[in-house]
Amino acid sequence: MSRSPLVREHIVGASFLLMVLLLVGVLLYSTISWMWDEERLPLSKIVLQGDLQYVSAFDVQRAFGQLDHIGTFMSQDINELQSSAQSIPWVSHASIRKQWPDTIKVFLTEYQVKAIWNGNSLLDDKGIVFNGDIAQVNEEHVKLYGPDGSAPEVLNIWKEYSPKFQQIGLNISSLVLNERRAWQIILDNGIRLELGKESLEERINRFFLLYKQLGNDAERVSYIDLRYDTGAAVGWFPDQELAQESTDE
Repeated sequence: MSRSPLVREHIVGASFLLMVLLLVGVLLYSTISWMWDEERLPLSKIVLQGDLQYVSAFDVQRAFGQLDHIGTFMSQDINELQSSAQSIPWVSHASIRKQWPDTIKVFLTEYQVKAIWNGNSLLDDKGIVFNGDIAQVNEEHVKLYGPDGSAPEVLNIWKEYSPKFQQIGLNISSLVLNERRAWQIILDNGIRLELGKESLEERINRFFLLYKQLGNDAERVSYIDLRYDTGAAVGWFPDQELAQESTDE
């Protein structure tokens, strides 16, 4: 029994479609295999962007160089590159994208230094501790000290009271929160304030009143202990020490 022309036409059409699909599949497979080939489309260029003062292209290259392997344009995981870039000490945020056929575009945001933390680390404006190289910091910054996890609190206290000291011509050089939760301030004129754990605002206001009364005698003051319900204890530099300082000048 012979097949009708219509059936033969359908068979031919189906066979042709199958061949087209097979050809497309082979081409697609070949293309993907070519693009994922480790020797094809290697990521070989880095474009660094951002308003950067401390991070260089070399720092980024070194961070990427610590990865076990950098893949191709198709195979490389962007999140892995981003994590690597954000491990650079000065980097607060990294945004990375690939650009065809071989380029990694890296946009970085640096931490902005607000204070020196515990002598060997840095703080940004949000109280985040980061490990940028202190030797690279040109400007003078307040020195803040405190137990682990207390950086935001200490920074906020400095932000709150620093303008008040500046109103009377003084600056806070150091602010310390010790392990017993007691506060200490060292001013730029050398006076050390012992403030204790409680009534911080009241005790600082008491210092302002006392400082106005000291007048020129303030330069003879070594420390002021305000850990009292009322009043304060004042420690004075020895006269001979003041004389030596005057001679050194």
